[in-house]
Amino acid sequence: MRTILAIIIAFHGIIHFMGFAKAFNLMEISQLTQQITKPAGVLWLIAGLLFVLVAVLFFFNKDWWWMPAMVAIILSQALIVISWQDAKFGTIANIIVLVAVIAGFGAWNFHRSFVNDYREGLARTSVIPSNLLTNRDIQHLPLPVQRYLRYAGVLNREKVHNVKVIFTGQMREKGKDWFQLRSIQYNFFEIPTRLFYMTGKIKGLTVPGYHAYKNGNASMQIKIFGMFPVVDLKDGSLNQAETVTFFNDMCLIAPASLIDNRIKWEEADSLSAKATFTCNGITISATLYFNEADQLVNFISDDRYAITGKTAQKIRFSTPVHAYKTINGINICSNADVVWHYPEGEFVYGKFILETIEYNVRPGN
Repeated sequence: MRTILAIIIAFHGIIHFMGFAKAFNLMEISQLTQQITKPAGVLWLIAGLLFVLVAVLFFFNKDWWWMPAMVAIILSQALIVISWQDAKFGTIANIIVLVAVIAGFGAWNFHRSFVNDYREGLARTSVIPSNLLTNRDIQHLPLPVQRYLRYAGVLNREKVHNVKVIFTGQMREKGKDWFQLRSIQYNFFEIPTRLFYMTGKIKGLTVPGYHAYKNGNASMQIKIFGMFPVVDLKDGSLNQAETVTFFNDMCLIAPASLIDNRIKWEEADSLSAKATFTCNGITISATLYFNEADQLVNFISDDRYAITGKTAQKIRFSTPVHAYKTINGINICSNADVVWHYPEGEFVYGKFILETIEYNVRPGN
């Protein structure tokens, strides 16, 4: 779909070059019967070049492509009105591009709230002094968790204040097909914050979603083209659900953050540990399971809500881990599922593959 629309935009732009050729007598163009002045011919050329540029930007998925497209449409339509008899059918192409521009603006505008939030978080954490995570910092943790942090390779490195993660994967709702997704998220730990921006492909449509969790207050918005709400949730059960999700992230993608004093630990046995995490008056619990290689292999909590429409149901939640990989010297979970344990059986509703991860990101990244 993207390729087809890019070709339409480029072809529309190339047609504008005919006005330039007519004005400067570069070739005989029988389709254009009205006289075109040289200044107008230059404007036809500029409009054509703008549309070609827009086609390239759109094809390579530059989110600001709609800005030069709006200029091109206005200039093009003004020229079409002047040469209406010959060029009136160009209005149809301009309308097609305009519809795409409106959708592009909606997606860009929706994405800006995520950008503004993570930039604020990066500015806040950039002033925190850098201290190393040492063996002394982990002595209060259960032995399985200590071994996990040593396996992860986080000791004698900077303590983690934020993390940026990019995932690809699939998600689905009960009774519906899988859809492909790509997500980018920032987590901040001094003030518990999780900013998760996802772009899904559902039946050929691009559907962006933004989950924001800020110190215990959560919201979830999913909008077609960034304009038409499909899901708009906040507060209530979502606050507790996203507190579980935030703690799950701490365990799986930021193990260095597990020294946080808001976590209360209890060693269950040599391969598991129980934890409670409190954020802004919300307390959740989970059990972490490890293997003999000291890898965290599952996270199970009974404190998360499955929210469907206006219905929230507390269901056992787990994230079984399938693989680890080493990125910049850190051994980190790279492939995991998200699972609801309904009374009638397990339901895997998400599959996530880690693409990139960065710790202590500075402003501008």
